[in-house]
Amino acid sequence: MSQTATTYVVDPVHSNVEFVVRHLMTNVRGHFGSYDATLVMDPADLSRSSIEFTIQVASIDTANKDRDAHLRSADFFDVDNHPTITFRSTAVRKTGDDGFKVKGTLTIRGVAREITLPVSYLGEIVDPWGNTKVGFEVATRLDRKEYGINWNQALDRGGFLLSDEVRVEIGLQFGVKG
Repeated sequence: MSQTATTYVVDPVHSNVEFVVRHLMTNVRGHFGSYDATLVMDPADLSRSSIEFTIQVASIDTANKDRDAHLRSADFFDVDNHPTITFRSTAVRKTGDDGFKVKGTLTIRGVAREITLPVSYLGEIVDPWGNTKVGFEVATRLDRKEYGINWNQALDRGGFLLSDEVRVEIGLQFGVKG
């Protein structure tokens, strides 16, 4: 990291961590309400940046308390034994003007896997109160079974209740750590 690297912390009020999964014929949407992220960013060379991101799984919210309780149970995230989802970057590669591939370790339900996330850098701006903000977006797909989230229900006419694929959409706004 160069001497110009800056440490940022996520602004959860202006950020989001959302997911979509197919249930029968429709999509169920949800989000996590509690998370923390620290970004060390080198504006001279964004490829030398790094991020650590932690989600509190108990904060899952799909607008249905019974479903949320089931998602917290051992059938899905097993929050009692695995209270967090973490991502720690190991490499950042520039792929375009504002595009990056961020490689790192994603740990869900105690299963750690190396993944590469497509990240869009939305830029840097100074807000009306003089605070420097930077923004990023991530859109990816994960196979929940790769992380030990295997629960499903077979349907009488074939197929399953839930898809294995989960779409993940994350928008993060960071402010300078101070």
